[in-house]
Amino acid sequence: MGFCYFGGGVELQFDPIETRVLGCLMEKDLATPEYYPLTLNALVNACNQKSNRDPVMALTSDEVERALASLRERRLATVITGPGLRVAKWEHRVGEALNLSRPQLAVMVELMVRGRQTPGELNSRTERMYQFGDLEEVQYTLERLAGREPDPLVKQLDRQAGTKERRWMQLLSGATEDEAPLAAATAAEPAGRRGLAEEVQRLREELEQLRREFEDFRHNFE
Repeated sequence: MGFCYFGGGVELQFDPIETRVLGCLMEKDLATPEYYPLTLNALVNACNQKSNRDPVMALTSDEVERALASLRERRLATVITGPGLRVAKWEHRVGEALNLSRPQLAVMVELMVRGRQTPGELNSRTERMYQFGDLEEVQYTLERLAGREPDPLVKQLDRQAGTKERRWMQLLSGATEDEAPLAAATAAEPAGRRGLAEEVQRLREELEQLRREFEDFRHNFE
C-alpha cells in the first residue's frame, strides 16, 4: 500500500511507534476523557501497557517525544501549555483531520493498539469508547472505513486456517496481510479464560495509570 493523504496533502503513513502513540492518545480521549489530554509521562505509560496492546512495547520518553514531534508536524497531535499548567499535555486531532465519527475512531483505536481483530472482538473491546448496538453496526463501520476514497483505512483479511471469522487490520502503518499470524498458543487458549485474564490485567494497569495521572493533576495545583 502506498502513502495515504488527507486534506492539504499531509502524508498519513506511520511507523509502529507513531501508530502506538497516536492510538493511545485517541484511546484515552474516548475511554477516560476526565484524564485527557495526556502528559508525556502518562502517554508513555499508556503506550507500554501490558494488557490491551499487541505487540507489547517498552518505549522510552525520547522515542515517544520523537513520534509526537512527527505527528505534530502533520497536524495530527498538538501540545497544550500555558498558565495553570505546570506540565505540557498532548492531544490528537484525528477526528477533525480525517472526519471520523466516534464509532469509527473507536474501531481505529483498537486496530492501532491491538492489531488485527474480528468484528466480534472489536464489538466487545470497544465498549469503553463506544457502545455498538450489534455486530451489524460494527460491520457497517468497518465497511465505511474500508470504502474511504481515495485511500481506505482498514482492510478485511482472508480467513486463516482453523478460524471461523475473518479479521480486519488498519492500513495506517503499512502492515501487510502476509505478516505472521497470531501465535498458536494464544489462538488455542480458551476465549473465556483469556478474556478474564485480560480484563483483570487491564483494570490493574488502569488503576496504576490513574494514580500517576492524579499525581500529575495534583502537581498542577500545588
